[in-house]
Amino acid sequence: MKRRVVVTGLGCVTPLACDIANLWRSILDGKSGIHPLSVIDTSHHKVKFGGDVQNFDPGASVEPKEVKRLDRFTLFAMAAAYQAVGDSGLDFSKEDPFRCGAILGSGIGGLNEIEEQMFRLFSKGPDRVSPFTIPKMMLNAAGGNIAIQYGLRGPNFAVATACASSNNAMGDALKAIQYDEADVMVTGGTEAAITSMGVAGFANMKALSTRNDAPEKASRPFDADRDGFVLSEGCGVLIFEELEHAKRRGATIYSEILGYGGSCDAGHITAPDEQGRGAGRAMFNALRDAKINPEEVDYINAHGTSTPLGDKAETVAVKSVFGDAAYKVAISSTKGHLGHALGASGSIEMILSILACYHGVIPPTINLDTPDPSCDLDYTPNQARECKVRIAMNNSFGFGGHNATLICGRV
Repeated sequence: MKRRVVVTGLGCVTPLACDIANLWRSILDGKSGIHPLSVIDTSHHKVKFGGDVQNFDPGASVEPKEVKRLDRFTLFAMAAAYQAVGDSGLDFSKEDPFRCGAILGSGIGGLNEIEEQMFRLFSKGPDRVSPFTIPKMMLNAAGGNIAIQYGLRGPNFAVATACASSNNAMGDALKAIQYDEADVMVTGGTEAAITSMGVAGFANMKALSTRNDAPEKASRPFDADRDGFVLSEGCGVLIFEELEHAKRRGATIYSEILGYGGSCDAGHITAPDEQGRGAGRAMFNALRDAKINPEEVDYINAHGTSTPLGDKAETVAVKSVFGDAAYKVAISSTKGHLGHALGASGSIEMILSILACYHGVIPPTINLDTPDPSCDLDYTPNQARECKVRIAMNNSFGFGGHNATLICGRV
């Protein structure tokens, strides 16, 4: 019999805010974190805006001498983990370290470090490449450093499934506790791919919106005038904990993780299945794992990247799984506020799904001004909606055809 898993701590780094309270308030107020980019020189780029985290200070979570040894994506993870552990009230020195672990996802890892050291290699020679290069760029650096910080000797690995990475990571963390391999897991996803090469790569494959004249309006999930996603960065970290373990120490319980499902489109390396078969199967598998019917879901935090093909395919997938209930469930995409943080998006959106249950408010889809006839469900346009949310679903889909869905609910 599977053990029950609850969420007892939350932490974030996002373009809107670097703490949970301000993130939630800004989401409900319909604010946008998209703006002209400041972390790179965009003078020669086609796309000059995105969701970079401005004025980020890692000092609270990492010793100053350690900052230069960590890539930006790991610094985000350390900051979000620091918040989440503090929020949970856990004192890891009193826990069995082999029963506590960390599983983090990232789509790309230390892209900034790769670029910097490649420049050094070709401009100054191999002897000038930093000895910190490999431990900074490796995708498992975030989980490894979190484990070192808190002495976590339990399950620890990285998940890389593009934009589904953090949902897959949280699914693995869920299973580690359900099947008695751990009692506490630090989990989520982190990404810092707003680099010169990252922006150019996505822009040249025509994946990005080109609304340079109105960045805050560029991410338009499910809107008829959407023209691509907006690249952003950030991190979401959650503390997953076995229910009785959390009760014994009197922890605040935000939500229970009820189900997890995954699948693969197995059709195209970047384009979604237009019939939404893979996405639908991930949702179906999560519902089956949670042992609930589609009619019981009150809210879906959609993947909803604001691409012409992706939003339409997700709509088709929801209809295929939910049937008539698809027209009754409230849906929103928070990428209108935050852009698309790739492998970190799923964890940030999982936090927002949990808060929707906890507070009874459905986040809006901002910039949804012109309905698309092919996207005809209830996407909660532009205004947050108070509503009792007993069960929420969170979708994430990634290049490579990866699909991952999580379901959470009120305890």
